[in-house]
This record gives sequence, structure tokens and C-alpha cells, in this order.
Amino acid sequence: MRRPHTLLAALLLAAGTAAAQDYGQAATLKIWDNTTAPHSNGIATPEREPEPNRIADVSQAVLYIFPADPAKATGQAVVICPGGGYVKLCIDYEGYDMAKWFAANGITAAVLKYRMPNGHPEVPLEDVEQALRIMMGLEAGATGFTAGKVGIVGSSAGGHLAASASTLAETKPAFSILFYPVITAEKGKGHQGSFNALLGGSRNAESDTWYSLQNRVTAQTPPTLLLLSDDDKVVPPVNGILYYNALKEHGVKASMHIYPTGGHGWGIRDRFKYKEQWQQATLDWLKELNDDRNTASVLLRQPGLPGCVDVGIRPATSRKSAGRELAEAAVQAAVQEFGQQVRSRRESDWPAGQ
Repeated sequence: MRRPHTLLAALLLAAGTAAAQDYGQAATLKIWDNTTAPHSNGIATPEREPEPNRIADVSQAVLYIFPADPAKATGQAVVICPGGGYVKLCIDYEGYDMAKWFAANGITAAVLKYRMPNGHPEVPLEDVEQALRIMMGLEAGATGFTAGKVGIVGSSAGGHLAASASTLAETKPAFSILFYPVITAEKGKGHQGSFNALLGGSRNAESDTWYSLQNRVTAQTPPTLLLLSDDDKVVPPVNGILYYNALKEHGVKASMHIYPTGGHGWGIRDRFKYKEQWQQATLDWLKELNDDRNTASVLLRQPGLPGCVDVGIRPATSRKSAGRELAEAAVQAAVQEFGQQVRSRRESDWPAGQ
């Protein structure tokens, strides 16, 4: 029998003492802020909510954790990145409402309130990488998911961040699910407001090319599901199509669904005519992916970041074995504010095949 002293258990015990917004989450984990993260976004004004469930001026990264229904647990988990043009977060229909749906279907979900870039593109990327490291560091078994099956979900600009984690980051998710994602900076195709907020005054042709993520896809990019609307005028579906084509060119497992109508920003809203269709397509895709033992999260070498793991890369064999390469640093950092300790992890503690 596993000892109950796991990170998630610690978070659940401590959640009641942590000051946090209440979205129905089981636990709230403050990752870091501008004073403790590797980089600052330069935002000094207090976080604000210009309208309900729209959060702006974010300068502290936070995870809101929704554990999977134990009776349905698939062994998978997702980090969810809401959209908002990189200037705010639509925390409800692209965040906690979506997380509740994933959790009800057996997939632990953690909504990431990431810091706004404010012209510092490295800031949201380091937030999402740290969130992935922390989720991978939760002890498998008692949490309902395993370290090698932590994926990412993103909508709109949050889809750009999720795709960035899948292409630019060294700590990669096991899979990505992208709703109407911002992908390209090309004029006439890309959402210019998102790239202006991401890159700020340093934006130029070179940075546009670098952060147009169809250019960053490699054979190591994780399997991806894309969900788009044909009539999206805010982030045209060509964004997702460019990414899909790049995935296929590099031999990456990918699936794309383009619905006839819906426009932009439907998320898990009931008003979206094809809500049931995208939900079933997502569950079917995740089930198929879950049967593919070649798919796993990858945690690679990240020296020098506070609270992060510094591990070597195993030679050649498999991405799935990378899950067991997790060290303790990210987990220890995650629970420091709660005064908890995390036991050492032994090889025998990891499930077979992970």
C-alpha cells in the first residue's frame, strides 16, 4: 500500500489555508511571482478583474488543481492554458469549467494562471514549463495519473502557449489539445494583438518567424489534437492548419477537426453547436493515445532555474522512460510554502512501463 504522504495529499490538506480564488478547485498551488521566477514581466500594478472571470495584469503564476474522478481515472492529466490575447485570461469557459469536465471524465486537470508576457515572451513559457514539471512530479498512483501522461490544453493565445510548450520548451507534455490556437504571426493570418502583447517593442521579422510555431515543429513535438471553426474571423483556421501540416511533415501523430460554424472563443460554452462532438472526439482521441505506450511527457535538462529539475537525458531509447527521470527539486519547491516534506522517490515507486 502506498503511503498517503504524496504531494497532492499535501496540497489538499493545505488548500484550505492558502488564500486563493475559489473556482471549485481541490487545491491551489502558487508557483512563483516576479520576485522569485527566473524572469519578471515588469508588471507592478495589482492583478485586476476588468469583468467577471477575466483576469488582467497577472504577475503571479498559480495552478488550480481539479483531481480526476477516481472511478474513471485514465492515468492522464492536463495543464490548461486559458486564452485572452496574452493580455488577460478567460479563466472560466477556457479554464476551470473545462477543467471540471476533464476531471469528471477521469483526467486530472490543473488550470494555469500564467503571468502575462507584457513584451517578455520567456515569462509565460517558463510558467508553463514549471507547471508541467510540478504536475509530472506528483506521485503517480494516489493522484490518479502518471508522470509520463501529463499533457497540455490551450485555447486561442493559450493555444499558442500550449504549442510553445510542445515546440520551444525542453520540458514537453505527453500530448497537446489546441482549441482555435494562435500559431502564426503572418499578417492576414495571425492574431496581431497576441504577438504585440507577447513580443512588445522588441517585435521584428526575426521574432515573428521564431514564434510562428509551425516553424518550430520537430519530430519530438508531442501528438496533437486541433479543434477549430471554419468561420473563425479572430484567429483564422489557417493557424491550426499550418500547425497540423507541420506536424504531419515531421511524422507526428495529429488529428484535426474543423467545425462549420462557431466563430472564436467557444471553449466549453453551451452555445457552441458542436460542443458534444468536440467532447466526444477529445475523449476518443485521448483513449486511443492512452493505448499508445510510446507517448509520454519528456522532462529534459534545465540547469539553473530555481525549484526546477536538473536531470540528464537518457540515450536514445524512449520518451516514455523519461517520466522516471524526475528528480525532487520541482516538487520540493512546490510544497515549500505549505511546510510539507516529500519523501525520496525510488525506482520501485514508479508504475511499470513509465
